[in-house]
Amino acid sequence: MSNSVLALRQQQIAVARREYKARGSRLNRCEACLLAQHLCICDGVTVADTCQSAVCLIMYHNESFKPSNTGRLIADIIPDNYAFRWDRTEPNPKLLELLNNPRYFPVIVFPVDDRESELARVITKVEGIEGKTPLYIFLDGTWREAKKMFRKSPYLDELPILSISPESLSDYQLRVAAHAHQLGTAEVACVVLEQNNELDAAQKLTSHFIDFRDAYLKSKRKKL
Repeated sequence: MSNSVLALRQQQIAVARREYKARGSRLNRCEACLLAQHLCICDGVTVADTCQSAVCLIMYHNESFKPSNTGRLIADIIPDNYAFRWDRTEPNPKLLELLNNPRYFPVIVFPVDDRESELARVITKVEGIEGKTPLYIFLDGTWREAKKMFRKSPYLDELPILSISPESLSDYQLRVAAHAHQLGTAEVACVVLEQNNELDAAQKLTSHFIDFRDAYLKSKRKKL
């Protein structure tokens, strides 16, 4: 299975004018999970073969380089996955083609509060549409970066918004933050998949995230 985030990472490395230096850049890492070689979790990845949904990650400038990024975990589990580097004025033509593909029903996953002007676009659940595959769009970056992408991407302005409620997040067993925007991308995806009846995918992504989180924290502790 192809991981679009890793493919995007390789594309960006190929055209970069200088090497991106992430934290722990001297560490000998697995090229797939980006964890330390001795903590590699690749053998434990199980693809969600029964998943009827697709995912698209729109990633802030250097997000695909970061070993701590959890967006690529989603692409490990969901077979139908896409990733693009965000650009406000010149979006990738393949992204625009994807958003307009009649095969898909694209939905932006983003927390919207009651004061937002986008309330008319908000949905709480993705209802099945005959002949269309739900395409969940995740804005992958820090909270500030995600807000910037949400506000400054006119090609996303007409799409429905799946706003995850604080109540649903409070039931998520791995939640350690007080607000939705402090969750990692993979954690939000786990909630979205579970709420929209992709239970196998949600379980496998949750398990993959736990393995990643534990290995990542272990590698950080060893560097202290």
